[in-house]
Amino acid sequence: MTYRRHRKGCPHRRQKRRYWRCECPIWFDARVSGHRVLKSMNTTDWDVAQELEKQWIAGHDAVLEIAASAPPATMPTPTPLTLEEGWQRFIAQAEVRKLHSATIYKYRLLRRQMSNFAASRRIQYLKDFDLELLEAFQSEGTEGPLTSLRKLGRVRGFFRFASERRWIDSNPARLLRGPKVRPRPTLPFSPEEMGAILSAVGRYPDKARKLGRPNAVRLRAFILTLRYTGLRIGDVTSLSVDRLVGNRILLYTQKTGQPVNCVLPVFVAEALQNAPRLSDRYFFWTGNSTLHTAIGSWQRTLRKLFKLAGVRGTAHCLRDTFAVELLLAGVSTEEVAVLLGHSNIGITQKHYSPWVHSRQRQLEANLERAWNRDPIVLLNQKASTKGMAGAGSLPN
Repeated sequence: MTYRRHRKGCPHRRQKRRYWRCECPIWFDARVSGHRVLKSMNTTDWDVAQELEKQWIAGHDAVLEIAASAPPATMPTPTPLTLEEGWQRFIAQAEVRKLHSATIYKYRLLRRQMSNFAASRRIQYLKDFDLELLEAFQSEGTEGPLTSLRKLGRVRGFFRFASERRWIDSNPARLLRGPKVRPRPTLPFSPEEMGAILSAVGRYPDKARKLGRPNAVRLRAFILTLRYTGLRIGDVTSLSVDRLVGNRILLYTQKTGQPVNCVLPVFVAEALQNAPRLSDRYFFWTGNSTLHTAIGSWQRTLRKLFKLAGVRGTAHCLRDTFAVELLLAGVSTEEVAVLLGHSNIGITQKHYSPWVHSRQRQLEANLERAWNRDPIVLLNQKASTKGMAGAGSLPN
């Protein structure tokens, strides 16, 4: 029979001899005079190979006779896959799957870290990584517990990918243990801190140390958009102009195709509309650099601004402020989850459960104040007070 011997880079390699529509070399495998003949047909054209097969079998080609008299051919031992080749294929597949650019960037970063680690120990092949070696790689990390845990997830994903494609015999990363992560409380900005941040915008210096430049107007609009939309810093950085219509801004589109809009305070919408744009398409991004580079630039700007304002926090604290203020205003957890784009309400409850309890206490206090103004309640309270006083004067 004729079949395709798939190359290493062929995407149909896992289907082995069942798939023949690719451009891999064609081989001949048959028994002649009781001997197995395994020989390349020196072509990639399937029609040519089929015709050649008929000639060989019908005419007892001399090449087959020679091959039949020779010892049975053996399959060549495949060359082990290098770490670099494994990462190239993994990232190529991630790009085919259209993963988010930030996710691919983190995989590229992990690739550089693992390649440097392997080079320091003179490791070339992927199969040489075992549990002990991965634990050594894990111990060299300088990240915090949460970042380290997420990095571990990416390591497991890479080695699971390699194991599924039989590049390695087993997945050593499956047995790696992650760090213990203690949940950090959600710390939104207080009204006083928000006032200090907005006040510091006017004092924020540019590279020439000048005040009151157009960048301050843009920076103020950036802060207000983060605060009153609950969007992540990456989403605000890549916010396109067409997503703002009046004082409504498109947050995202649900899987059902239903758009989720956020109504902005009028002054926030005006600040966004009047802010000097970096391009015709985006409010806060030129579109020329990568989004990752633009996000990093805005993160550095916010760190300097918060330091100038005497406030500790990150851009995500503005997202937390958006969610917490809505919860304290009586907005349901389900509605807050929709605005934040959480796929599961459990995520919202996990991060903002203390503020849900605060809202319940606030609700109870409001109820008590309402009952204290109710005439029937006041009347019954007076009767209860007199009854208790009378009962206290009864003789024993």
